[in-house]
Amino acid sequence: MTTKPFVSQLDSVMEVPSTRAMFFGAGLATAAWAAIIPIIKSNIGIDDGTLGLLLLCLGVGAISSMPLAGAVATRLGCKLVMLVTVSVFSLVLILLPLATSTFQLAVLLTIFGFGIGATDCVMNIQAILVEKRADKNLMSGFHGFYSLGGICGAGVMAALLTLGISALQACILVSVFVVGGLFYFHRGLLPFSNPKEGPSFALPHGPVLLIGLICFSLFLAEGTVLDWSGVYLAEYQNVPHSSAMLGLFCFSLTMTLGRLTGDNTISRFGSRLVLTTGGLLASAGMFLAISASDLNLALLGYALVGLGCANIVPIMFSATGKQTSMPQSLAVPAVSTLGYIGVLAGPASVGQIAQYFTLPVALYLIALLIALATLVSLRVRL
Repeated sequence: MTTKPFVSQLDSVMEVPSTRAMFFGAGLATAAWAAIIPIIKSNIGIDDGTLGLLLLCLGVGAISSMPLAGAVATRLGCKLVMLVTVSVFSLVLILLPLATSTFQLAVLLTIFGFGIGATDCVMNIQAILVEKRADKNLMSGFHGFYSLGGICGAGVMAALLTLGISALQACILVSVFVVGGLFYFHRGLLPFSNPKEGPSFALPHGPVLLIGLICFSLFLAEGTVLDWSGVYLAEYQNVPHSSAMLGLFCFSLTMTLGRLTGDNTISRFGSRLVLTTGGLLASAGMFLAISASDLNLALLGYALVGLGCANIVPIMFSATGKQTSMPQSLAVPAVSTLGYIGVLAGPASVGQIAQYFTLPVALYLIALLIALATLVSLRVRL
């Protein structure tokens, strides 16, 4: 049972905007790193295979941090953990452009991933607690600010780099903005978490396992669109390379809009209808994007995938806060970890399937996976 420790009226008013700021900052920093990948790759002189292994370091750092972050937040509270983890990944973001060797980059990416993963876990714990305390739907909006941060980060970095500002200077600006936001909004971060119940770590089971598998599937699909939509449009639908990223843009735009309006949509139509309709819409959109012979239809398909996926993961995190089979301090890290594994596994698994059965077959399987995850979601209590 979640307790409600005393906080000042100002702190209480700040809870929602502070939570939104944490999601936005994490999305902004992640997008900033993605924007400088080609620059760092060129500076160090690494090939694609080495880059893939380095990106795995980031993922390992993130996954390893999540169970630990949940346990520490239970003991020390959400505020203290996020003050540390956001400061860590913001500092490391500045150091990434300074890396001069593969070893340095591997170490920095592991620490960066650790900070991002821990922040992701704890900000979702905070989001669940704030949603409960407010007694209204807020989760989709929180995740919407993460998506908004990603779009803003990509746009700002592209603009800064185009203007001739160095990668280091651009990362400093982003980091200062994120840390400034952290200390401006810190009063709304919760100085507590759920009380400790049971062990510090436990394997997911019951509804938490189902929720985790659904998040795994959806994050896998999102990672696939991120890494493979441009390749598919360019190589299989003969779209010019200059236009190949339009699929990802349409996906990101509708996902962000869907999440920012998702709380009102869920309040009006209910979580179950939004979840089921969204899953079917995303699956159908993926089929359309793959099979369309016209670019506009393909882009419509990617837009439908983004809109359909938008609120599924937020609804699953809200369900994580309502289930009683596992303490929230264990359930949220478990769901976050499974979801992040999906992000890492998606692009790699699609590549392996494509090598043996072609890329369209691999993407059709992702569409079927979304439909299957939607079917499994019927067993989750919302």
